[in-house]
Amino acid sequence: MMYIIRRFILLITTILLVSMITFGVFQILPGDPVRTMLGTEADPTQIENLRSELGLNRPLYEQYMDWMKGLLTGELGNSIRFSMPVKELLFDRLPVTMSLAGLTLLMVLIISLPLGMFAARRQNKLSDVSLSTVTQVGMAIPSFWLGMILILYIGMQFSFFKISGYIPWTQSVAGALSTLILPALTIAIPQIAVNFRYVRTAILEQVQLDYVRTIRSKGMSEQNVMYKHVLKNSMIPILTVFGLIMAEVVAGTIIVEQVFSLPGVGQLLITAISNRDFPLVQGIVMYITVAVVMINFMVDILYSVLDPRIRLR
Repeated sequence: MMYIIRRFILLITTILLVSMITFGVFQILPGDPVRTMLGTEADPTQIENLRSELGLNRPLYEQYMDWMKGLLTGELGNSIRFSMPVKELLFDRLPVTMSLAGLTLLMVLIISLPLGMFAARRQNKLSDVSLSTVTQVGMAIPSFWLGMILILYIGMQFSFFKISGYIPWTQSVAGALSTLILPALTIAIPQIAVNFRYVRTAILEQVQLDYVRTIRSKGMSEQNVMYKHVLKNSMIPILTVFGLIMAEVVAGTIIVEQVFSLPGVGQLLITAISNRDFPLVQGIVMYITVAVVMINFMVDILYSVLDPRIRLR
């Protein structure tokens, strides 16, 4: 229980620190959101009235406290560009980004784990060398370039795949998949390559230990050895890397949503930055922060489930 409490305190501390940095950075950036809202023709009286209405003429610590209260209640202020609450904009775009991230992680898991185990069982054979070479190339490919290649050679050749836009799951499951498979592959391929190599390495380290030789000498089948013992004892390093991959996927959606014109949080962030929409950018940055921190928190909890010795330490 103390282990979970310590990790939770670390989670809250991280979110607070990031909130302070985020708020502080946007206070020192050049540009005035009031002038952005009113335009260059606004007179000083209008500017001062709107600044007072938005609370921008108050001390910074008061503005920060109000912003933090808004974070806790979900009231993130109003977007300058869209003239509507940031919360509504995020809730409108989140299903797209979460669907993309979820499908990407599913691809990474169901492809990299079996391939890594297969390559480890066939160490230094042709299949192992071939897979290692292919994944090395996969790790080096930039996601935006990979996305364009998939659009040219798959999206424009097969009518099922949509190369832009998004169809909600409630409207059509097949339609949603047709708009998400290529973007998910774009993010997943480099992450599959990374996870494959870590799975292979973790399995090989376990296979060389004495307990595996003992189990094999007792006549247990190779499949049971791999799945019941070797894989289970390899999960700590694999889970560590998978947690990092989950955070990478959340960040990777920002670029890929631009390539495939998906109306998700990533595209919204680029629009907000282009229009100097500080309240919206701050809200999205905090969303990404909370998502990444929560992923790390869940990974830490899973550590203690997989290996109780971690809780004792």
